[in-house]
Amino acid sequence: MMLTIDPAQIDPADIGEEQATLEMSHEDAIEHVRDVFTDAGFGVPVEFSPSEMLNEKVDAGRDPYYVLGACNPEVADRALDTTDNKLGALMACNVVIWEEEPGTQVVYHVSIMRIARLVGMAPDNEEMADIVADTGELVDEAFANL
Repeated sequence: MMLTIDPAQIDPADIGEEQATLEMSHEDAIEHVRDVFTDAGFGVPVEFSPSEMLNEKVDAGRDPYYVLGACNPEVADRALDTTDNKLGALMACNVVIWEEEPGTQVVYHVSIMRIARLVGMAPDNEEMADIVADTGELVDEAFANL
């Protein structure tokens, strides 16, 4: 299958890429990120550790890696309406935390709202632009407080 877009041409800002490094244990980082995103207006309806599952199921030997599925209910509701429910396939807005080395954690996020618009799952209109802006402000607030 040929991609209609060249991934090498995508600017990280096009997908709302955010990254931060935290100097703390993996468990402390998970708690801190969860608290910061909650304070910024996100709920965390789902969370899991792919590394634990992969290490258990296929003996992957992965370093600690954790996913927080963050969601702002008001914005999510608007996004589902605007995309005729298609955006739900990308929900929740994942924030991942991986251990770069003991005591150093990387926090990473991309905007599902921007990605949905980029790949045609969401309209490129003013309503979606407002949703992208609103989620961007919430994520910026969270990352500023990490």
